[in-house]
Amino acid sequence: MSFYSAGVEYGIHCLIFLVDEKGESRDASVRDLAELQGVPQDYLAKIFTKLAKAKLVIATEGLRGGFRLGRPADEITVLDIAVAIDGRKQIFDCREIRGRCSVFNGQTPGWAVAGTCSVHGVMLTAQKRMEEALAQQTILDLARRVLRLSPPEYTNGVSNWMSERRDKKVGPDSPSSIPVVNVQD
Repeated sequence: MSFYSAGVEYGIHCLIFLVDEKGESRDASVRDLAELQGVPQDYLAKIFTKLAKAKLVIATEGLRGGFRLGRPADEITVLDIAVAIDGRKQIFDCREIRGRCSVFNGQTPGWAVAGTCSVHGVMLTAQKRMEEALAQQTILDLARRVLRLSPPEYTNGVSNWMSERRDKKVGPDSPSSIPVVNVQD
């Protein structure tokens, strides 16, 4: 079983697609992001509600409306996204079984349960290191990695696909500026 839900994976991938080749935010609708990645639109809409509540994305109005990053891409970490979508998660729930040893005959000595359980201590350290690692990686880092590893045809294809989708929504007489609206809690 996965520690983080599929929603976290979907959210991370979507935010990568909201970063253009220059590292700037671009707008996209949930429908377009779902279609681009082949993921369920209804589920993705719920994920974006959580991302908006955490102010990682903001809604944009108008025919070209959708979402854009709520902060610069280099300020949004993978941990921010995971927490926004799945909440704070503990990797371990200590059951304090160290005090239940049969040798104690139902009378656990103080030394057996003094301080933090050794097993729990190891798990707390692992939790801390995992969260530090996720906090060190930003959406901009991931977007740049994807750009670096992808052939130019892919990068250009994604940019063209997103531009075409956006352009189809708006006629030639539509205003070019899109007001940005914050989603309220």
